[in-house]
Formats: sequence, structure tokens, C-alpha cells
Amino acid sequence: MDFELLDRYLLDEAVAKAEVVHGLLASPPPVQAAQPFYEGMRLLGARTPDLTLIALRLVLAGRRADDTSVIALRETVARARAGDAAARREYRDLVGHADEGKA
Repeated sequence: MDFELLDRYLLDEAVAKAEVVHGLLASPPPVQAAQPFYEGMRLLGARTPDLTLIALRLVLAGRRADDTSVIALRETVARARAGDAAARREYRDLVGHADEGKA
């Protein structure tokens, strides 16, 4: 799975959330743990909370989306959006690179 669009949104807000949600819904992965997130996105569309997208990114990377992990990734995303280069590396360490195709 290609995470580039989701990663660009989470790290840079370089694309509209509606575009990200549409892209994710267009090609849902066969990851059972991701299905509740996709159902929520179908219902909420562009109103899907960023926290949901952060938790989904963890699940798609094969990680647990427990409170501790989601909060840590949310803080990393906030720092990356603020221009912290170290946070971008932490993000990649936590969820992998977009071109790795983890699912």
C-alpha cells in the first residue's frame, strides 16, 4: 500500500483531508484491524478526525493503535508539522516510509 498521500497530510498538511479520505476509501487494504477506521471515514468523510488518521496509519504499518502509541505519534506529527526534522525521522521510525508498502 502506498502511504504517500496520508503521510503528506499528516506531516505537512500538503493535501486536503477530503482528498486523503477519498484516496484511502478508493483502495482499502485487506487489513482486518483497519476496517473500523474505514467505516468511520465512510460515515464522516472530510470530518474524519486527524486522530483517526494517525491511529489508522499505525494500524496500516502493522503497529498497535493503543492510547500510548497514538498519543506519541500525534505529538510527533505536531512537531513535524512545526518543522522539526528530528520528528520527521521519528515518524518514519514509528510507521515506516511511504514507499515501503507496509500493510
